[in-house]
Amino acid sequence: MKLQHQLNIAFTTLLLVIMGVAGYVIYSLILDLLIQDEQRQLRQYGEILVNVMNEEDGTSQYAELLQDQDLQLFLYDRNQDAVLFSTMSNQIVKGLWENNDFADDSESLWEYGDSNFVTSRILFYPQGTGIELILLTPMNDIQAVQRNFIARLLLVFLIGAAVAVLISTFLTNKLVTPLSQLKWQLKKIEKRQFDDIERISATGEIKEVEQSVYEMAEELKRYMHTQQTFFQNASHELKTPLMTIQGYAEGIRDQIFDEKDQEKGLEVMVTEVNRLKKIINEMIVLAKLDSEPSAYKRTQVKLSSVINQVEERALPLVNEKEIDLRHHVEADITLMADEEKLLRALLNLTINGIRHAKSQVIINVYNRNQMTIITVEDDGDGVPEDLIPHIFHRFVKGKNGETGLGLAIARAIIEQSGGKIEVTDSELGGAKFEMTFPE
Repeated sequence: MKLQHQLNIAFTTLLLVIMGVAGYVIYSLILDLLIQDEQRQLRQYGEILVNVMNEEDGTSQYAELLQDQDLQLFLYDRNQDAVLFSTMSNQIVKGLWENNDFADDSESLWEYGDSNFVTSRILFYPQGTGIELILLTPMNDIQAVQRNFIARLLLVFLIGAAVAVLISTFLTNKLVTPLSQLKWQLKKIEKRQFDDIERISATGEIKEVEQSVYEMAEELKRYMHTQQTFFQNASHELKTPLMTIQGYAEGIRDQIFDEKDQEKGLEVMVTEVNRLKKIINEMIVLAKLDSEPSAYKRTQVKLSSVINQVEERALPLVNEKEIDLRHHVEADITLMADEEKLLRALLNLTINGIRHAKSQVIINVYNRNQMTIITVEDDGDGVPEDLIPHIFHRFVKGKNGETGLGLAIARAIIEQSGGKIEVTDSELGGAKFEMTFPE
């Protein structure tokens, strides 16, 4: 069943329940209100009659006055416990006398056969006379008013329910329409038609969902483009050394090289094989970082120890390039990270800095504003402006770059550690890679 129909049914059911409860409560209360109102009117009319009769002298005058009234009433003597006069038939008077206690003035409803009567009692003045005027109204008359009121109320309820259902249909349609439109946009994402995705006009939580879907589509589009670029670059990076190896291998096989060229060819083949091996190993590392988060085991890492290991492993390249590698680490700074992978990321960044530096590379580790910050900067030529947005993408190589995967690996490891990395210009004149982690 469609969501719109479910919402309409739920709203209609809720409306019927509320109206049913309200109708029952009103039906129960209206009778009491009508009885009280009838008693009030009887009392007001009775008091007028009593005031008039108090001015008369004698019961005969009472009888003539009361007989002229189109009312059901008794003239009752409380002292003698006797009915002095009634405008009702003797049979009804007898029945009411037998079924009810006239002396009990707390009883407001009298019974006679299948009928009930509402009563109102007014004493004559002075009260010592004991004469009391009792006026009656059949409950049938009140119940007829009640039924008439309920019939009108039911009509109002039905009209209100119809209007409410129409409004509900309009509102649910307005609510569900963006969801239906969103469904078709998701179909486009499923078919990878990212350029055909359209924004949807919505509000509230649906707008937030629409925004999330749109951002997801943009991310998927970017990811697929990245993957496509990755495979294109990977095939190119792998194809180049393979062609070189193939060329020398076929030349050696066909004996078109002399002994000296064969020796050179074998050296080139070994170099290219090592290059291939390095590219493949780094591609495997990247794939594991992306697909196996469980392989990333966090522990409490002391950064001073990690930086010392970076310096030790970078020492051969430092000596070869005659670079001054220095570091400054604030005491006792620790980080929740995978120590081995964090070491690899920092080593990649440090070696990258050494390759591009002219004379020095500096590593700094410090805490600022509840963040742990690690910087690696050099005094080289820096990163070209057009390369900065892509520097951490796969197979993007700057000058003197090797595989184009080192910075991509570093970024993946930093992000797995809950941090972020960016590149800016260094005060030394070269590039500055800054990593920020929550403390």
